[in-house]
Amino acid sequence: MFEFFKYLFDKLNTNEIENIPKLRNNGQSIFNYEFMMALDKKYYKKYLCQAYFIKTGQKLNLRCPKTLNEKIQWLKIYDNLPIKTQLTDKVLVRDWIKEKIGEEYLKPVLWIGDKFDEIPFENLPNSFIIKTNHGCKWQIIVKDKAQYISNAKLVNTTKKFFEEWLNQSFFGWSDFETQYINIEPKIIIEQLLQEPSGEKPQEFEIWCFNGVPKIFQKLKFDNTSKLAKYHTFDENFNDININFFAERLFYETEADDYLKKAVELSKTLSQGFKLARVDWMSMKNKLYFEKMTFTPQSGFIFFPENHNELQLKLGEMLKLKEN
Repeated sequence: MFEFFKYLFDKLNTNEIENIPKLRNNGQSIFNYEFMMALDKKYYKKYLCQAYFIKTGQKLNLRCPKTLNEKIQWLKIYDNLPIKTQLTDKVLVRDWIKEKIGEEYLKPVLWIGDKFDEIPFENLPNSFIIKTNHGCKWQIIVKDKAQYISNAKLVNTTKKFFEEWLNQSFFGWSDFETQYINIEPKIIIEQLLQEPSGEKPQEFEIWCFNGVPKIFQKLKFDNTSKLAKYHTFDENFNDININFFAERLFYETEADDYLKKAVELSKTLSQGFKLARVDWMSMKNKLYFEKMTFTPQSGFIFFPENHNELQLKLGEMLKLKEN
C-alpha cells in the first residue's frame, strides 16, 4: 500500500492532479497501520506533507500556514502537548473535567476495565455503550441486554473487535494525530443516554480558537433521513452559514440555554489550547460533556460551500504564535 501511495505522490508532484477530488475527505488514513506504527518520529513531517498533498491536491505550508486545515496539520507536529494525550483519553479526561467544572457534567460510567471477558454484564442495566478510551468510534451500543447476551455469535464478534482495538493504537489509523500515541487502552462502559421517545439527545460542538469560543453548532439526529441536522452560530449567537460536513442537513432552531451554558463552560476548558472543539449533549434538563477534540477531522475539513473562503477565514481566527 505504501509503495502505491509513494507512486501516486510522485505522479501528482508532476501536476497531474485531475483525479485528486475523488481522494478528498474519504475518511481513511493514507498510510497503512504497520507503516505508521514503525515510522520514526523524525519522519512525521515528511509523510504528513505527502498525505496532505494526496488528500487535498495542495502542498502543505508548515512554515507559514494560512488555512484552517494547514494550521491543524501544524498543531499535529509542533503543538503535541502531553496534556492533549491525557484529555483525549476517555478515562483520564474525567478527573480533569471534575476538577475544572464539576462532576455533574460527566456522563454516568458503569464499568472500566482491561479485558472484555471481565465485563460484569449481570450488573449492567438494560442499555449501555461499550467503548474504548483510546480511539474514535471504537464502540458498540447495546439497547437490549437480554437480547444481546443471548446471542453468543454477536457477543463473540464484539469480543474479537475489542481484543483487536485494545491491541492497537488509534494513531496508526489516523493521519498523524499524535495525541493518540501514548494512551493506555481500556474499556469504558457508559449509560446509554437517550430521550424518552428513543431519540438521540441534542448535541453541541463548540469551536474554541486560542481559548475563545467562536463557532457553535447545534446538532440533532434526524430519524427520517438518518442524518444529523445542524444550525451554526457565531460568538454573538447570530446565525452563520457554516457546515462542516456535507452529510448534514440544515434545520431552524434557536440558541437555547443549554447551548449558552456549553459555550460558557467550553471557554474554561479551552484555556491554554490554540484549538479545541468541545463536544456536549443535553438530555432531560442536564448538560453532559462528551469529549475534547484537538485536531478536528484530522485537519482534512472540506466545507460543502465556500470552502476556500472559509478555510482562510477560520485560519485567520487561529493564532499559532504571538509573532
